[in-house]
Amino acid sequence: MPKNSSSFSSSGIESPANFSRLAFQSGSIYNSFFDLFPHRFDYIYAPHPDPQQSPAWLSESRHPLSDRLLQQATYLYGVRFGAKTQYCLLDIDAGSVYHPVADPLAISRILAQLETIGLVNYVACSSSYSGGLHLYFPFQQSQNSWEIGTAVVALLETSGFAIKPGQIEVFPNRQRYSVQGKPSLFNAHRLPLQNGSYLLNQDFQTVWSDQASFVIQWQLTQSQNQLSAQAIRRILKQSQRRHYQVSGKAAKFINDLNAEIELGWTGAGQTNYLLGRITMRAYIFHHVLEGGSPLTGQALVDQIVATASSLPGYQDWCQHQHEIEQRASDWADCIEKSHYFHYGDLKKSEIQLEEISIGLTWNQQQCESVRNRIGSALADLLNQGRLPSATTARFKALVAYGISGSSLYRHKDLWHPEFLDAPEPFEQPERVNETLDRAANFTSLFSSSDCNPAPDLALSGDRAVKLWQTGCNPLTDFSFAPCSVSESRNPQQHDLHDPRIFKPP
Repeated sequence: MPKNSSSFSSSGIESPANFSRLAFQSGSIYNSFFDLFPHRFDYIYAPHPDPQQSPAWLSESRHPLSDRLLQQATYLYGVRFGAKTQYCLLDIDAGSVYHPVADPLAISRILAQLETIGLVNYVACSSSYSGGLHLYFPFQQSQNSWEIGTAVVALLETSGFAIKPGQIEVFPNRQRYSVQGKPSLFNAHRLPLQNGSYLLNQDFQTVWSDQASFVIQWQLTQSQNQLSAQAIRRILKQSQRRHYQVSGKAAKFINDLNAEIELGWTGAGQTNYLLGRITMRAYIFHHVLEGGSPLTGQALVDQIVATASSLPGYQDWCQHQHEIEQRASDWADCIEKSHYFHYGDLKKSEIQLEEISIGLTWNQQQCESVRNRIGSALADLLNQGRLPSATTARFKALVAYGISGSSLYRHKDLWHPEFLDAPEPFEQPERVNETLDRAANFTSLFSSSDCNPAPDLALSGDRAVKLWQTGCNPLTDFSFAPCSVSESRNPQQHDLHDPRIFKPP
């Protein structure tokens, strides 16, 4: 590429061919590319996507990522950080206000801040065909991953940079919580020089890119970055960030919310459902995940709007963009008046948090709904004194309420004479009273119009779950759902993917 040949001559290398040849002269330097990323556990992978499509990333925790898999390149791969690291990474999206296209001086300003801890140079490469940037800052002495991530974030936030998805992301990320004494996993980033990823020169133009040339640039940059442990300790002391101990149930709650939110919009009629989930995460866990004080009032509304507008599919499918702030305000007002609370609030007990759940699965919702309808039908028949004592007659009477025969057979314990005796006139046997009490305690999962509610996920583990919804889409099952919110009632199908799928940088 003659256009970029100047970038090689400035380093004393006349051409890309000479550059690679010098790399191979140093023995195993080509293979040492993989050694730059030594932490291979809990890696991510994705099939190569079609052009203009985002990868569908999955996590693999059963075995570490091997060099052979990386060499085969059957999938795209990404890695996380261990307890120690010899590099950190900044991810700047193509649409970020800090991308060189939007602000040619932004990266220089970032570098000026990082120089205070000894990071003076970086290896730049494109992250993918999307045009995003990955800036690698290698250093020689291993550092505590949490400390270096926290220090970098604190430096940039103090200078006014927005550290969040879509703008700047820092790896290793600043972990805010531990699960039962064990720190949560660091976020994963895709490895460089895969499809769409190329080395960039000082003008952020692509140059000759292979693993050997990447290693050479990495080693040169590594020798220049001399981290100051004293400066890092000073920044950590100044930031005074709180690290939360999160219970296993709370961690699952966070993961389930993330799984539903990060997928974004996949069709019309999903705004209320997503805004409800976004509101829950922002109100309950934002200070745990991102630091700072718990969100209330306008700060909570702003966070809901910012998160919603940055999700995939928002521009294409959200039909309430013209009133998104009002919708966010409605949800914020409702959750602040609900039984939900900021995680770590000493005024609330841990038991209360553990009672919060992401909800029932779709099958569980259907089961509970059927049992609720059977109980209501029985109560109505008893109130009218028309509950037959014979099995067949009782069966037909319940079918008349729109309950299928198969559902009645699955839930015989609610209506069959073997479990429920017919009442004598003006009397209610003890077992009938027990059944009515059970029916009265059922929580209806259907709206008054008998439409199907939006699916409520409680997913974990390695299973891929696909749930299909048809019919109306009323409010979600949140007890704090704002009464002023309404949604499209057009039939639709939602494809809710595996909760392990997420969008790394």
